Amino acid sequence: MFDMLPEGISKDLIQYAIIVAVIGLIIKVVFAYTLYSTLKLVKKENQCILPSQIWFVALPLFNIYWNFEVVRRLADSLNNEFYDRQIEVEENPTRKAGQLFAWTYLLRNIPLPPFILLIIGMLHFVYYITYWIKVYQYKSLLALHVNHFGTDYTAKKEENEN
Repeated sequence: MFDMLPEGISKDLIQYAIIVAVIGLIIKVVFAYTLYSTLKLVKKENQCILPSQIWFVALPLFNIYWNFEVVRRLADSLNNEFYDRQIEVEENPTRKAGQLFAWTYLLRNIPLPPFILLIIGMLHFVYYITYWIKVYQYKSLLALHVNHFGTDYTAKKEENEN
């Protein structure tokens, strides 16, 4: 297999590239799992995307488009759920951070001069982590509420009972 490699590319370089690719894929899967588990806390009637569709963010190339869809639909789902539960949060939670993440990911995949790609890559890393943390924070808030009041809780039900 290594016989077909162009001159100047060593076996070690290929092995390092494979290790980096596998680590990158693992990170994407863990990220997708965070999004998936967040959406699983949202009631079905408030979900704007199926939890199983979240996993497409781990697919190379397709995720360039799918990141935008997940950001929009997850923000809408969280917005619906927090409205039903009457939890005060910013409108469209995670959307701004998510759009910055999705746009920098798109730009990172456009062939541009290396110094521009380096800057975009650093920005993407920051926005990726920021979006991940925001989603995790809202997941934690929602999980606390679900654990305390249950999955079927709606603030309107409680008002009707009083």
